[in-house]
Amino acid sequence: MQFDLLIKGGEVVNPGGQSGALDVAINRTRIAALDRDIPASSARRVIDAAGQIVTPGLVDLHTHVYHNVTYWGIQADPVAARSGVTTWLDVGSAGAFNFMGFREFIAKPAAARLYALLNISSIGLTASTWELSNLDYCDVDLCCKLIDLNRDLALGVKVRIDRNTTRGTGIEPLKLGREAAERCGLPMMVHVGYGPPTIQDVLPYLRPGDILTHCFTGGDMRIVDENGRLLDDAKRAWDQGVIMDVGHGGGSFAFDVGEALIAQGHKPDVISSDIHQHSVNGPLFDLPTCLSKFLAIGMSLPDVIRAATVRPAEVLGLQDEIGTLRVGAPADVALFTLEQGDFPLYDVFMQQRTGRQLLRNTHTLIDGRELPRLPDGPMAPWMELSAGQRALIERGHTPDALAQRVTA
Repeated sequence: MQFDLLIKGGEVVNPGGQSGALDVAINRTRIAALDRDIPASSARRVIDAAGQIVTPGLVDLHTHVYHNVTYWGIQADPVAARSGVTTWLDVGSAGAFNFMGFREFIAKPAAARLYALLNISSIGLTASTWELSNLDYCDVDLCCKLIDLNRDLALGVKVRIDRNTTRGTGIEPLKLGREAAERCGLPMMVHVGYGPPTIQDVLPYLRPGDILTHCFTGGDMRIVDENGRLLDDAKRAWDQGVIMDVGHGGGSFAFDVGEALIAQGHKPDVISSDIHQHSVNGPLFDLPTCLSKFLAIGMSLPDVIRAATVRPAEVLGLQDEIGTLRVGAPADVALFTLEQGDFPLYDVFMQQRTGRQLLRNTHTLIDGRELPRLPDGPMAPWMELSAGQRALIERGHTPDALAQRVTA
């Protein structure tokens, strides 16, 4: 059989499927074979993956890609090409009033696979925050109508609950998000950070299959007590099937919280980036850098790849299509080198840990086609680098600088 493309000589990390020293053959847009020692002569084109890790295309469960329209949005495709993320879930950038623009001008032309959670606020994230401070925007009927008209793209409801977004409306927007999710029969993702309200106020509204994002936040809505022990209410929700998602972002991942929970055996269900206009400039940078942080605090390589492929695909109900190298699945594939060394890694409070391994993407394929490397879009005019971000650049602690150090 003649294949269109053969990825040969790599170490396949394919959680839930075949893994090991395997070659990946692609015909048209699908995985055609996954086997040892497939002859190079059987393919029209060969990618030499010797010394590299081959994974399913990464699935990022928390992103903001409604660029040029909303405060936080970045362009997905340039970052996809350099990070191995082939499926992006935009969570709440669009509300009912501007969702059709997201569909037509962002999702439709993108090379990456884009899906969305609809913000319970009809204005979405046009501004940096405050979208829930006016309950007139939280129109459950309209939210459900837009989801019903766009079920191929809109996969659930997003509600950001913290002291800034609510501005005096308390828990009421969460109740409305709960109602919309139940009426649509879809999951709800809830953002937490700094209250009020409290995490104890939020957890009772989460159902199995719902997602608590920023689960390793260092804010006062964290799911651990002052001694780093998982709260009983949070453990109960987790045990009952609430999905715990990292959502690193620019203000939502603390090493000490992550270390405490992992030491107790509580690994996150999903590792997502919360990549946006601010976090893309560090200390998040991208999803592979985020995964490297979890390697540094005790998770294994198969565990972190599972948390960024199989598990988010299951959460979205798309496990037969994405996050897998199963024969017959769409040929979404990512290649990485796993660099060895001493790599300074930072959380959102600029706490440093030294990682011994750094994931660096070399190729990203969607439907069997390699994405071209393009420069990231420009920083939005309302954004400026923070002092911490400038310090990372000055120290040479960005992923590009670290990679250059390894290859020098």
